[in-house]
Amino acid sequence: MNPLKLNHVTTQVKKVTHVDELPSILVDLDLECGRPTIDLEGGASKLSEDDFKTVEGFFRKVLAPLAQELNLTVVDGGTDAGVMRLIGNARASIKGTFPLVGVAPVGLVELPNRPAPGEDSAPLEEHHTHCLLIPGSEWGDESTWIAQVASVLSGQHPSTAILVNGGEVTWKDAQSNVAVERMVIVMDGSGRTADILADAIAGDVVSDNRARPLVDSGFLTSLDLSQPLEELA
Repeated sequence: MNPLKLNHVTTQVKKVTHVDELPSILVDLDLECGRPTIDLEGGASKLSEDDFKTVEGFFRKVLAPLAQELNLTVVDGGTDAGVMRLIGNARASIKGTFPLVGVAPVGLVELPNRPAPGEDSAPLEEHHTHCLLIPGSEWGDESTWIAQVASVLSGQHPSTAILVNGGEVTWKDAQSNVAVERMVIVMDGSGRTADILADAIAGDVVSDNRARPLVDSGFLTSLDLSQPLEELA
């Protein structure tokens, strides 16, 4: 299954069945391990129009240029929606060369010239350089895998998670990163789950009981998305 042509971009795609296979599969894909890595988490299909516009500039003018300048690897869910589409488009807009690695359940990914596996399936985002198809048939099955892939790719080098917007699956994403003791930067002002967590970080009372244990872990911090982009960078 390697490689696949997604419109005008060729994406290296591999199936993986067990976490122990990750080091050898990443080598097979010519992905360099032991480099700083960003685990990008957040809203997929339900980013509002206002939230989309708010975070688009952050991806295009801050996140993608930093990934390029610092020679980072970026790991996300890989499908053509929300933050994954934003980082793909941002990478393309700056003609970026940094690795952009998607991790998605094999039972939910639509592949070229093949029937869709189900009603809830989604195509891969076309600007991703690599995609790992992991076991699963529900959104959220990929959460622990993304965190593990980021750990293998970073090795002894720094890694961080950036959480933008997000829905139900994003809670699992945050928990998976905290479980491997990775710092999670919550983008305050990007909407939904991110804003709930940012309020909890600030000490405000929040309605979702999942926020407090994550904040109490000490692995969450927040940045105000309304700051000038230069300050965010």
